[in-house]
Amino acid sequence: MTDTETGTGTDKATNRKAINRFIKRMPSLSTTTGKVLEICSRTDASPNELNKVISLDPVLTGQVLKLINSAYYSLVNKVTTLTRAITMLGMNTVKNMALSTAIIRSASGAKKSRALPTKKFWAHSIGTGVCAKLLAKANGVPVMECEEYFVAGLLHDLGKIPFGDEYIEVLHKATEKQQSLVDIEHEILGVDHQEIGRLIAEKWKLNEAMTGAIAFHHDVEAAPEEQRVLAAYVGLANIYTNILEFGYAGDPFPDMSAVPLMLELTGLEWGMFSEIAKSVDEEIQKAQIFLQI
Repeated sequence: MTDTETGTGTDKATNRKAINRFIKRMPSLSTTTGKVLEICSRTDASPNELNKVISLDPVLTGQVLKLINSAYYSLVNKVTTLTRAITMLGMNTVKNMALSTAIIRSASGAKKSRALPTKKFWAHSIGTGVCAKLLAKANGVPVMECEEYFVAGLLHDLGKIPFGDEYIEVLHKATEKQQSLVDIEHEILGVDHQEIGRLIAEKWKLNEAMTGAIAFHHDVEAAPEEQRVLAAYVGLANIYTNILEFGYAGDPFPDMSAVPLMLELTGLEWGMFSEIAKSVDEEIQKAQIFLQI
């Protein structure tokens, strides 16, 4: 086996420096998005406060109205006022919409890699978000909280974005050896997408639960105790999405060894995966709106 195949120490150090430079150059979330997150983090916040902030941003106002009138909600009568849209969507949904669309737009401006085609990558991400949300709903998680599971799933592979064409070797080897992507990332690059995702999540000041889901969805046992449940939901949704081949994120042979622990942490049962199967395709089609806003 050659040094190129294993990844030399010099190569790995170079990769890490390049990735750190890339993350440093990534734009921060907009002031408006930051204010939306700040308002929604308060228990005493009101839709009216959110309305005041969003109404000052024509782009975000248009996004909220487009979302409420999209196929995702299938309303009979069109909603034309921002206040009504926020009230109908709920503050948590508006927060998650603002966050996810801001991040997708920021990430879409990144360098394009031949390794992971953008459309297929986000299709996988949406599939994971939808599956995490449907599993949470099937398991009795309150509807308002299920949106958090969707966004955590949507953003779980953020750490793959900074990788360039050198990632092609990782993908080829993972397929050739039928091995987990995370193991091959460490072998060749000296870092995995979970760690890079954590750095991006911290730069964008995502909450701890979201950051934990991004940083530990392949390694739930290593997550802080309070972050394990959401990470486990996302980990299971990611595996399910890979097996069913929704989109493509380069991990056709996911490590299944942590599945028993993830099932235990979430309280999910195998039958629930069959239960959500009927809804997955339809929900994924509806959720495409998050790429179109």
